[in-house]
Amino acid sequence: MRRRTGRLRTAAAAALFALGAMVLAPPPTAASAAAPQDAHDYCQGQCNDILPPGATGNATLVEILGNKLFGTHPEHSTDQLGPYSAMSSGYQSLTDDTLTRFFNDASFGVPQDQVGKVTAPRDDVTITRDKKTGVPHIKGTTRYGTEYGAGYAAGQDRLWLMDLFRHIGRGELTSFAGGALANQGLEQQFWPQAPYTEEDLQQQVDFIRDHNGERGKQAMADAQAYVDGINAYREQSKNGRYFPGEYVLTGHVDAITNAGEIQPFKLTDLIALASVVGGLFGNGGGGEVPSALALLSAQQKYGVEKGTAVWESFRERNDPEAAKTLHDGSSFPYAVKPAKAKGTALPDRGSVTAEPLVFDRTGAATVKSGTPPRDPVKAPKKYKKLEGLFKDGVLPKGSFDPTQHRGMSNALLVSGKHTAGGHPVAVFGPQTGYFAPQLLMLQEIQGPGISARGASFAGVGMYVQLGRGQDYAWSATSAGQDITDTYAAELCNADGSAPTKDSTSYRYRGACVPMEKLERTNSWKPTVADPTAAGSYRMQVFRTKYGIVTHRATVNGKPVAYTAQRSTYRHEADSIIGFQMFNDPSYVTDAASFQKAASHIGYAFNWFYADSRDIAYYNSGLNPVRNPDVDPSLPVTADDAYEWKGYDPATNTTDYTPPAQHPQSVDQDYYISWNNKQAKDYDSAGFGNGSVHRGNLLDDRVRALTESGGVTRAALTRAMGEAAVTDLRGEDVLPELLRVLNSKPVTDPALRTAVQQLEAWRKDGAQRKETAAGSHTYTHPEAVRLMDAWWPLMAEAVFKPRLGGDLYDALRANLAVDESPSAGHGPTGGHAGSAFQYGWWSYVDKDLRAVLGDPVQGSLAEPYCGGGDLSACRDTLLTTLQQAAGKTAEQVYPGDDSCKAGDQWCADAIIQRAVGGLTHDTISWQNRPTYQQVVEFPAHR
Repeated sequence: MRRRTGRLRTAAAAALFALGAMVLAPPPTAASAAAPQDAHDYCQGQCNDILPPGATGNATLVEILGNKLFGTHPEHSTDQLGPYSAMSSGYQSLTDDTLTRFFNDASFGVPQDQVGKVTAPRDDVTITRDKKTGVPHIKGTTRYGTEYGAGYAAGQDRLWLMDLFRHIGRGELTSFAGGALANQGLEQQFWPQAPYTEEDLQQQVDFIRDHNGERGKQAMADAQAYVDGINAYREQSKNGRYFPGEYVLTGHVDAITNAGEIQPFKLTDLIALASVVGGLFGNGGGGEVPSALALLSAQQKYGVEKGTAVWESFRERNDPEAAKTLHDGSSFPYAVKPAKAKGTALPDRGSVTAEPLVFDRTGAATVKSGTPPRDPVKAPKKYKKLEGLFKDGVLPKGSFDPTQHRGMSNALLVSGKHTAGGHPVAVFGPQTGYFAPQLLMLQEIQGPGISARGASFAGVGMYVQLGRGQDYAWSATSAGQDITDTYAAELCNADGSAPTKDSTSYRYRGACVPMEKLERTNSWKPTVADPTAAGSYRMQVFRTKYGIVTHRATVNGKPVAYTAQRSTYRHEADSIIGFQMFNDPSYVTDAASFQKAASHIGYAFNWFYADSRDIAYYNSGLNPVRNPDVDPSLPVTADDAYEWKGYDPATNTTDYTPPAQHPQSVDQDYYISWNNKQAKDYDSAGFGNGSVHRGNLLDDRVRALTESGGVTRAALTRAMGEAAVTDLRGEDVLPELLRVLNSKPVTDPALRTAVQQLEAWRKDGAQRKETAAGSHTYTHPEAVRLMDAWWPLMAEAVFKPRLGGDLYDALRANLAVDESPSAGHGPTGGHAGSAFQYGWWSYVDKDLRAVLGDPVQGSLAEPYCGGGDLSACRDTLLTTLQQAAGKTAEQVYPGDDSCKAGDQWCADAIIQRAVGGLTHDTISWQNRPTYQQVVEFPAHR
């Protein structure tokens, strides 16, 4: 084995050397460069979009070398980053006429003088790329050809990314890309959320085809054509040697002999890819075990009755002060707290243990933290820059964590009754993080039964998932409503012996049945890209009829397995039917038909729609029908009395709440969403939906615009842009903090200066914005530093003394105290753009208003700051502010691999996280959608 490894290393090094002089064959192009005939476009130049960093996501090895050595980029791989970045400093002067400085023209088709490259992978389809952005405009004369072209374009733009994510979805990342600790962590986070056998994946393909009539058959035919197109490009690029260079760096292809393989794509890969996308952005609920632990801690401190009231006040499941998308008072009860819960299965204190996942570690896998042993594969000196390219993983640590709810994306829509043009205006898009290449890809698809332009997740882009049709546009935000429950399955042994927490059988409807063990064994060897030494391990999960085992505990002394039952499990790609409808101009003709299409989306999303006449909203998701006596916020006894109504474990199907019971509306005066509460009585699945939410940053601004009237595309975009650089704590909590501080004169000179700095920042909008574009210095740097240092100190000093350490920590396990842009500890990690979704803003706000004597609806059950005494509360705030003022910039912003310690701007800044060999410029922080549309349709069919 050692000798063979040596030969592989020598070949890899020689391949790199040889590739430096290779002339790569170009992809096939059409004989004539003619733009496809435009479909009917009723936007008349008033549709715009943007998706940084650029359309091109593939890079050959030579292009990767050029990027590392000279900072060069392949054509169209970075040309949308500059306009996107410019919004943070340019939004204030934005007009309708200058929108195209910050956004692309999202009209259908390509003007003749803007036609760039044209590819014809088949006689029945062309892929035209415009000169400015290189976005693929796919035009087919047959349905198969159209979808084949979409798959081919996806291969051109995202082949490596798609390959990476199908392996993440299958729990095989380390075997594919190397054993770096971040790779290990990523597959260990994802695979337990959606563990499947190959048979399971195929059954999901068959289910879509066989249970959705003609649309299901068409969807799978489209998916097969899409896969065929990907495979055509995969094969042609491999034979032509213009495939992504990462395949060489990770040892899959020998660049000298071209030996090796880029594995063919298949339909089941699309299910694996969909499980990653859905798990990240379309899931909701779960987390009942840590929620129960917080409740137990509260009851331990205060007693059962008072402790439960304290826990409920922090839970904020139906907070009356929460910002709501439906602000007209309409009620949509779902997952509500029962008057007297039955079947709740709280664990015995101290009995909960997490289910182990990883076994049989060998080699480098035995090192679980720090730097694992490395065995570098040497490249020629000329190519040293490529050694260790993925030594820290193919995705930076913290890029994804499906166990944390990633509430992201925003939407602003105003009814035509309040706009200058008399037609609805919308600014909306998904916040999916920042990657290079981007997880989403822009495309236009025109063919029989399909007419749309917009963004799709790479690898599942048979249809545009967020974008525009001929006379309408749509988008979504993560909704996060509760579609995942935790059950406590009583453990047993088949031989009748006394069970323990380690038992692998459980009681189901009176019988003792064995759990199903699912396994995945991964192994790796060092490559040029990832020098992690050889190693392997086995991942193992147990599957029950109540879902995947996540924890074990005892309940009233009896051993149980806690399981996660998700309504979309085994149905990862069923939503394809809804997306197919979105793209079909004969189906979506108005707001009502759009809402009907959205009802076919199984994942938890808030959908928004705009045409020339109406704006509309619909909340999608496979909401299970529960026993009304069950409390969905806590673990439930696994008993048929408490199962979902109509539940069939063989197919993981159940009865679902009908579409009429989902929050929805047409032509409310305006809609906003930033993953906030949907409607009254639509109970929040997690902690933190209270009086202060980042949704308020939008709601306050859009409400004011609507009340003034005459809203334009630019005005609504400015509102988004301003919210995108505003510190939520500074705008909505700092005023109360300052009122407490100023309830008496601040006499200490240093503290008085600190208070004055914070006051000036608040009066100036509490923004984290550069003094001028490119200055890399904020307008109020000291105030921003003070707030970043003060918030966690203040929150702990206010709440921990009265809650006690155990309860304080248990609550923090459910909701992080802070998520500032520079905080790398949140669910989105550092340099991710998205911020201020998760934090204790509402708790501080409600507590301080109570101290100040202001009215509070849904108040906390106990006073915390100073025990409710204003003077004592003020002392706490002053003490912690003094501590914060004493912290240096280097302490507040300690630096990382990308930023020097003390660099405030860089600590906040957005980095396009490299998922391949290309890196891009760092840009100023903005809290806005990754892909974004600005639309106003002046006409309709």
